[in-house]
Amino acid sequence: RTQPGSILHAGGDARAPGCGLPFGVRAGHAGAMELDELVAREAIRELVAAYAHAADGGRFAELADLFAPDGVLETPDTVAHRGRDAILAMLQGARRSLADATAASLVRHHVSNLRIVVTGPDDATGSAYFLVLTARGLDHWGRYRDRYVRVGSDWRFAHRRVRLDGRGG
Repeated sequence: RTQPGSILHAGGDARAPGCGLPFGVRAGHAGAMELDELVAREAIRELVAAYAHAADGGRFAELADLFAPDGVLETPDTVAHRGRDAILAMLQGARRSLADATAASLVRHHVSNLRIVVTGPDDATGSAYFLVLTARGLDHWGRYRDRYVRVGSDWRFAHRRVRLDGRGG
């Protein structure tokens, strides 16, 4: 049972900044957000951050392991790479083409406005915006549309759809 004023308490006077709803209460839902949902959301946030950091560091085997065994990475060319081995092969090919195109090794993914909807104890969806900087400046930007699943005790990408909105000049 939650205490008045705690972030899980629906009736207290703790309010989320700018939205008028008590912390932990979702629009259209009565009652407090359950602790397991908060834990899932935080684990998914960490998953999304781990993806960006692994990509930036060129640690593609680590990045591929962030997907469920039968997970899908759908790239902007609408090709769906299914399974960790296929995802890893595609990423290694991308590394070679990037190395051919530029000598710059600096890559920084910036992810913002992550929105997570927990749809069950073992699944969730999400969306976010991203932009990628290299030593030459802004390279490309777009959107992620994700489906997450719990694999054992860990959250993994079941499907990540990458859509480009633009490229730098």
